[in-house]
Amino acid sequence: MQILLTSWASFVHGEATAGDVLAMRRVAHRLDSAAIRYDTCWSPHYRPAGLALDDADPSRYTHLVFVCGPAHGWQVAWLHHRFARCTRIAVGASVTDPSDPAVDGFDVVIPRDGGGQCRVDVAAGAHVSSVPVVGCMYAPGQREYGDRGRHGPVHEALTAELRARDCAMVTIDTRLGIDDAAMFAEPEQFFSVLRRMDVLVSTRLHGLVLGLKAGVPVLAVDPVSGTAKVTAQARALRWPAVIPAATVHEAFPSWWRWCLSPQARCAALACAGEMGSGARESEQGPVDALLEALAS
Repeated sequence: MQILLTSWASFVHGEATAGDVLAMRRVAHRLDSAAIRYDTCWSPHYRPAGLALDDADPSRYTHLVFVCGPAHGWQVAWLHHRFARCTRIAVGASVTDPSDPAVDGFDVVIPRDGGGQCRVDVAAGAHVSSVPVVGCMYAPGQREYGDRGRHGPVHEALTAELRARDCAMVTIDTRLGIDDAAMFAEPEQFFSVLRRMDVLVSTRLHGLVLGLKAGVPVLAVDPVSGTAKVTAQARALRWPAVIPAATVHEAFPSWWRWCLSPQARCAALACAGEMGSGARESEQGPVDALLEALAS
């Protein structure tokens, strides 16, 4: 017995969802436990190095297993044509029309819903581990710095570094608004999300300040050649994890490890405590200076 494991994450014109991939992982785990041999097909848009459906030789397989998602459409029907010699099984699929050729072509259909059936989705049983949740807060191009701005290359380098690591990237923006559902309406909403991050990677000054105010370790990157306000603010806050624009790739790995450490979390919480008590502000006294200016 040799299985070819497929799903909508296998199609060039499909999509790889977390549910599809976890369902495939669950089935693969059970096949491993039963010592049944299998290959897994992936869309080249999702996993270019994986086995593609077009490269899977139908003569090598006794069974084709289609996991999760709706059992309909020309791509599912195409599986029946290409792998006609295989026993074809759909498991955990939604069946909206039992007479659809995409459904009728399977030798066995084990639906999650449809035809009076109602089963727990296959993905529910998959093992899922936790990875660091990383907020990404990138500054837009800041014209005031002229040709010193390195925002584009810096952000590309940061994205490449993060993509090379097993982490969950969440884009966060400090801009507030009431007409865009993707924006926060109030600072409290922003902070409620920010506090749930394990690390914040930011090229914004307020990313550095507010990340530390939330008690989150911040890997700050100054996107301006020769350094500018991000570095100055890191110095004022006595926060060590700041990288110049020219050394992102060289400096990122060591600061990344530090920001994920308990020491960094303690340092960030200490910063948050001092900000909450007003200790950091009183050192520089900008508000006090304002009041003095108003009084003079």
